[in-house]
Amino acid sequence: MKPIVHKTPAPGWVGGFEESNPDFAYPKPDLSSLKMLDNLANINLLDRQQAVLWPEFSWETQKDEADKKLCFQMFDPDISRLGYTNEGRVYSIICPQQGTASASIGALNVEVTVTGNRGWANETDKSIAADMTVRPKIWFSPGADQNWIVSKIWDKFASSDRPFPSDKANAMELNTYNAGQPDNPIFVLNKGESTGFPIPDFARHPDEAWSVGHLSVEIGAPISKGDPVVDEFNKLVMEAFNLAAGNMLQEGNVLCWNVWFEAPQIVDRDEWADHAEMWRKSIDADHGSPDGPGTDPRYYNGDKFVASEALKEREEAKFLAFIKDHFGGGI
Repeated sequence: MKPIVHKTPAPGWVGGFEESNPDFAYPKPDLSSLKMLDNLANINLLDRQQAVLWPEFSWETQKDEADKKLCFQMFDPDISRLGYTNEGRVYSIICPQQGTASASIGALNVEVTVTGNRGWANETDKSIAADMTVRPKIWFSPGADQNWIVSKIWDKFASSDRPFPSDKANAMELNTYNAGQPDNPIFVLNKGESTGFPIPDFARHPDEAWSVGHLSVEIGAPISKGDPVVDEFNKLVMEAFNLAAGNMLQEGNVLCWNVWFEAPQIVDRDEWADHAEMWRKSIDADHGSPDGPGTDPRYYNGDKFVASEALKEREEAKFLAFIKDHFGGGI
């Protein structure tokens, strides 16, 4: 069921937090005087929210080529949210999840998990400014064990007491940082649309949305699990994921997204606390969104991204070699 789109802000807006420090102002909001807060520690302070009904992501499918082949995909709607007080101080940000299917190893989930935030919202002029830290996580969807390669490796990992990325708790994780600044894990959410590249009409929602913000993050290296065999397997899974997703989370790539908000509404704090868990259970249960599907990745001209068949076969061969090298064959 698609969510109801709220066009009019709920009553109760007070404002004033943005104006409490002149450093917060545009054109370059400086939020460094605020502490980076745990994303779930202050739900009891939330009064208002802006739901992202159209999270439009973009990335280069061929970042090292002359023709970068920019791709666009809307993740599942009504997952992301910006939560703040009546005065406008941001205390929590929920980012989206999405699923993708690899021909060689089956379905995978990806979540952009927010680990820290600080910022403000101003409903009077529909502006926002926030700093965030995030960590992408990737894990297998339920039913992935029906893929015989995944099932074989899963069994081998279980028998050797190694963690297998079958759920979010054991997910593969990636480092991220502000684009071009590998020593800075903090990146910014600013008002308006991204301006660094042309955006196709199918990825814009000016008529439906109340406002829009944009952000971008550079993808870093995978985080080691402390086991060379697990790390090697996770590297293969990441390669397969990027093959299926057009290099969305390729190391060194920049993932951008425009977040199109509905009008601000009152926060139900209990519902907010349950929201992320509801979404996690939904995607784990059926590889889909509780509020309706996102879109397939498409190029600027509208053509769908399609993974190379030859590369799919090569990826499968790598997994078979992994089984042989580490578990003595037994295929």
